[in-house]
Amino acid sequence: MVGTIDEFRANFIGGGARPNQFKVEIQSPAGISIGLDTRNATFLAKSAGLPGRTIGEIELNFRGRIIRVAGDSDFGDPWAVTFLNDTNFGLRNAMERWMNGINDLVTGKGVTTSSDYQADLRVHQLDRDDNVLKTYVFRNAWPTEIGAIELATESSDAVEEFEVSFRYQHFEASGVTPGISATVG
Repeated sequence: MVGTIDEFRANFIGGGARPNQFKVEIQSPAGISIGLDTRNATFLAKSAGLPGRTIGEIELNFRGRIIRVAGDSDFGDPWAVTFLNDTNFGLRNAMERWMNGINDLVTGKGVTTSSDYQADLRVHQLDRDDNVLKTYVFRNAWPTEIGAIELATESSDAVEEFEVSFRYQHFEASGVTPGISATVG
């Protein structure tokens, strides 16, 4: 059945979620002193993504036919956040300290207990009044890659940015996972 424009607008709740309305929360790991200003990290997050998920399938052969059943979940790629770089390099230094705490560039040593180098990270989808619509919590995350910052003489009207990729064990989502609410914190 084809509806009218007014019916569509009436059913398009809140005017739609906007991709530029989000908030990222990066927490410090318990066992590594990284000097992270979490408030600064929230403001310098230029882009992030809401996670995807795939449930694999298992093919079983039965009398000449293939029967498919659900397999295990896969979260795919690490969670990537692009940050703006300010002149004190505070956020970038914190991410480099975190990685160095896991595997020191000079000694090759680092913390080995996962609870010492992993932390829970969050991304909140906001409405236009900064109310939280949905929250994703990335459980037991740690940085796996800090992207390079390209320097170039012709880049006079730009601010440096870099990407950090975080691996996580699983994620939880408000409205889906019991106990996870769509609130900050």
